[in-house]
Amino acid sequence: MREITKFYIDGQWVEPTELNLIDVINPATEKAAGHVALGTAADVDTAVQAARKAFTTWSQTSVDERVGILNAVVAEYQKRMPELAAAVTEEMGAPNGLANNVQVPIGLAHLMTAAAQLPTFSFSEDRGSSRIVKEPIGVCGFITPWNWPLNQVMVKVAPALATGCTMVLKPSEVAPFSAAIVAEIFDAAGVPAGVFNLVNGDGPGVGTALASHPGIDMVSFTGSTRAGIEVAKNAAPTVKRVAQELGGKSPNIILDDEDFATNVSGGVAAMMMNSGQSCNAPTRMLVPKSRMAEAAEAAKSVQSTLTVGDPSTDVRMGPVVSEPQFEKVQGLIERGIEEGADVVFGGPGRPDDLPTGYYVRPTVFADVTNDMDIARTEIFGPVLVMIGYDSIDNAIEIANDTEYGLAGYVSGKDVDEVRKVGSRIRAGSISLNGAQLDPSAPFGGYKQSGNGREWGDYAFDEFLEVKSLLGYDA
Repeated sequence: MREITKFYIDGQWVEPTELNLIDVINPATEKAAGHVALGTAADVDTAVQAARKAFTTWSQTSVDERVGILNAVVAEYQKRMPELAAAVTEEMGAPNGLANNVQVPIGLAHLMTAAAQLPTFSFSEDRGSSRIVKEPIGVCGFITPWNWPLNQVMVKVAPALATGCTMVLKPSEVAPFSAAIVAEIFDAAGVPAGVFNLVNGDGPGVGTALASHPGIDMVSFTGSTRAGIEVAKNAAPTVKRVAQELGGKSPNIILDDEDFATNVSGGVAAMMMNSGQSCNAPTRMLVPKSRMAEAAEAAKSVQSTLTVGDPSTDVRMGPVVSEPQFEKVQGLIERGIEEGADVVFGGPGRPDDLPTGYYVRPTVFADVTNDMDIARTEIFGPVLVMIGYDSIDNAIEIANDTEYGLAGYVSGKDVDEVRKVGSRIRAGSISLNGAQLDPSAPFGGYKQSGNGREWGDYAFDEFLEVKSLLGYDA
């Protein structure tokens, strides 16, 4: 049993102002894997004070000093990677292979990218007689989710460290184990006291306190659009900067060519990674109406590879993260059937051989229309919908007919056509022909998928204020 009963504040592990423990449930067993203490506004205030004190000196460090700290964090992170992977598997159900090969390495990649790009980042420029400088924004509050816990922590922490900011992190109380190890890593790496602080808790108790705290200069939130709106409302009275990486219902346009079947099967497999619990998952597959039956057959060819089971074993898919998430996904699968969509495979209920654990049958719907609930709602589970289009213009119209705009996907044999189609999708990150994620490329959304950008040096600007020094060369 993992017991996280203290918070990391001002360089040490401290008792909460009042002890309130909750169970952390292993989604594969439905049993408690440990406990975590929930913080309060008083704990947040203590952490903010520590971060404000540390900002005075940390904000004045040189680029070389900050690169050195980032590299020290990288070295300590590398030592703990197997431990981090085990924690991720236990807390949110990522299969062992996914945790070791993707979940943990992507966190490391963000740290390494920040360290590599910081030395060449320009913090000042001259225009006319003025000098324009970029300075750290101050104390940052980070609220991160459970689905990619290390990725979501590091896309905020790495650029904040790089730019000279201090911070208070609230990881998801659903998956707090890996974040506690991160605090240990930062401590071992010699990150100065007060620069990085960790307060566990839930949204009402800690998230609201972070977003509304007058000592927080910027809040960065990753999670649902609904929760992101609340964070922005809580932040508004103090006029702090708010960066949001929110929901998605990303289109995957499969072009009409000889690679069609291969691209359909690849799109199904990509959708099911992490049990569909990714904000940028290619959840809406758009195929020519005349080839819908062919698309369904191509999807079926993937079904046998989507092994579901104990995430500590060699399976492709583990459980979804929690009972509420399981119930939400089940309800939307049922809704898709009610709406008249055709079930290609999967459907409601657990896999037959898995009576315990929050396991969902990977599900594909065909003959879906874009006005159905399953085509408009972010399901956040292993559920793919196939929507037919009449022409490329119609496909793009359907792709953009959503309140979201986080990601998009286009696959086809004609590379020029793929590029043209991708450029017309109104979303922040477009993957062409199965391109892998690039830690140096900006990540973020249009519309209700958020604002601001994370990843690489584009993230640095989110943590910087711009100052004009007029008459600098006089």
